[in-house]
Parts: sequence; C-alpha cells; structure tokens
Amino acid sequence: MSLAGPMIDLRRYADREHLLLASYAMHSSDTAGRLHAEEPHAYRGPYGRDRDRILHSSAFRRLSGKMQVFTGEMGTYHRTRLTHTFEVASVARTLARVLRLNEDLTEALALMHDIGHPPFGHCGEDVLSECMQSVGGFSHNQFALTIVQELEQRYHAFPGLNLSRETLAGQDTRAHKAEAAVGHAPLLEVQIVDAADSIAYDAHDIDDALQMGLLSIDALSELAIIRRTLKRVRDKAGELPGGPLRQLLVHELIDLQVGDLLHVSIERLQNAEGLSADAACQAGIRVGHSQTMASERAELEAFLFEAVYRHARLMPVREAAADRVRTLFETLSRNPERLPLRFRRRLEHKPRQRVVGEYLAGMTDRFCDQQFMTLKKSKNGPLSDW
Repeated sequence: MSLAGPMIDLRRYADREHLLLASYAMHSSDTAGRLHAEEPHAYRGPYGRDRDRILHSSAFRRLSGKMQVFTGEMGTYHRTRLTHTFEVASVARTLARVLRLNEDLTEALALMHDIGHPPFGHCGEDVLSECMQSVGGFSHNQFALTIVQELEQRYHAFPGLNLSRETLAGQDTRAHKAEAAVGHAPLLEVQIVDAADSIAYDAHDIDDALQMGLLSIDALSELAIIRRTLKRVRDKAGELPGGPLRQLLVHELIDLQVGDLLHVSIERLQNAEGLSADAACQAGIRVGHSQTMASERAELEAFLFEAVYRHARLMPVREAAADRVRTLFETLSRNPERLPLRFRRRLEHKPRQRVVGEYLAGMTDRFCDQQFMTLKKSKNGPLSDW
C-alpha cells in the first residue's frame, strides 16, 4: 500500500504536467476556468474535458459532410473537413509533444479549429461574407465561437459547451489573426495548431489534386519545396511509380515542414525557459519556420491557389454551390418565417442577416442541397433544422 499513494499522486494532472511540460506550456492548474463554474472532474483535466465536449458535439460530426476543397461529385478519395481536422490534430499533437506543450489543449484547439466552416468550403464562406456585409460579414473562425457558446445545446442550465477560457481565447485568436500577429503572442499551443493546419492542408490538397489528376508531379517539380521533398523520397526509396510516389511525397512534405518548424522553434524557445505561459506570451515568443522554408511555402501556396483552387474542373462546381447558398440566403432574408423555430427565436435579439447566415453556415453540403430543393418545391412552411 505504501507505493499506491505516490503512484496515484503522479497521475494527477497538476503533478503529471509539472513533470512533463515546459514552464511556458499552458498548465491546467493555471486555467482561468469557465464562464459557468463547474467542479473539477475526477480523472480528466480541463482541456481534456474541452476536447471531449468538442468531439461529441453535433457540429463536429457535421464536418464529415462538409467539403475541404473538392465535393462528393468529384470522387470519394479526397478530404472532408472532418478528415482534415483529424490530420491537423495529429500534426499538432506531435509538435506539442516535442515542444513539451499541453497536448490536451492543443488537441481541443485542433478539433475545434474548423467547426464553424459553412457548406462548400471557401466558396460558401465567400458568399456568406458578401451577403452579410451589412452585419460585419462572415468568418468561420468567429462562427465557431457562436456554435460552442450559443448554438450547441448540451446542458439544461446554459447554452453552449461551456469550454475553458483558454480554448475560447485560442479560437478567438484565429478569428483575429491580424491583431494576433503583432505585440503579445498567442499561447504557444494556439500557434502550433495554426502551423499544423497550414502544413496539413497544403500537403493533403496536393495529395487529393494528384490523385484526381488535377496536378502532375512534373508541374509540382517546378517548386523548390517539392524538389527538396522528391530528393528525400528518392534518396530513401529510389524511383517509384505514381501511387507510391504520391503517398511518399505527401509524407515527406509534411515531415520536412514539421522538422524545420521544430528545429527553429526549439532554438527560439530556449529564451522562454523558466517563463510561464502568460510571460512567454507577453514576451512575444513565437514559433515558426526558417526563412527558407517560409519562402518556399509561400511559393507553394501561391501555386496551389492558381493551379488547384481555381482549376477549370473545380470552378463550375464552386459557382453552382455559391448560387445555391446565395439563393437560400436571399429567400430566407425576405421570408424569415421559413427559418426553423430555433432560428426564428434568435431573430428576437439578432439581426435577420446574421441569423440567416448562422443557419446556412451550420449546414452540411448535402443538407444545403436538400433545403435548396425544398425551397424550390414548396412556397410555405419552415425548412428543417440541422
């Protein structure tokens, strides 16, 4: 029995984090708590609870029906918002573990980061931003906060998921990236989720585009980062046919970027040794890539914008989806009585354009198409809630 006490103590979150995390990580014992106070959980820390609440939310499940870049009409191999989110969480947890940051907070932030995306990817967001100009536009990062604070209904006593203030603040940082880029730095866990998101979507958009025949290895080889990656692949595996080459290219592209970020960040974080998470933020400590990698990544993203996101096969699909979203928005704005009851009630304290936008933004691609058809066929009655 004498050994049982110390073993149990080591499993307590505060003790475990003290042993494993860097001083500049966000420690659970330093949390600012939740808007609605709750008793501590018997065996989960605050950020583990946040992660689980996000994971079990209906908004998170709907990510499986939201396109990343390509729609279901273009095949089944490509990523959805859900698979992208899990890939971001995987990269982010790797970064957190190596840098000795809080993995639970990192994972919660990663799982939440795209929860506010509307149907049909960025074209859906562009349409909503245009339609909602009179109420400040639309931001999927801001809408994620509306979902977890207002629209999710998990508890009878209050709306939302009642997430910790650090998780909410991390998402708020994503919604105000320009302000967060200067002065005090965001929590390091917030920064690495942002980096993981960028690393994951660049690599996996390449994977999807290659598999669907929208890109070729030859075209990609014009880019410095791809040439470096292909050299690593060939040094390890020699010459390979198309499928295996594509898969190894994507793997090495992620590994190259993660390795560069870790190398640079470990060196920068030497200046943060002994600082608390808050002190590191105030000191402006930021992780990031080397100048060479940052330049090569910028070249890659400019290429993807023109060669993939504006590809001739993709643009008609995006335009048709945008027309459906726009038609729904305009029709519901003129006829708010066709909103589901929950959203009609929100009209009592929110502008009509904001409420219509929230309703549309929560839809999956298929649900949006279904409500569009219902609107065309029927002139009366509310549409379905999601």
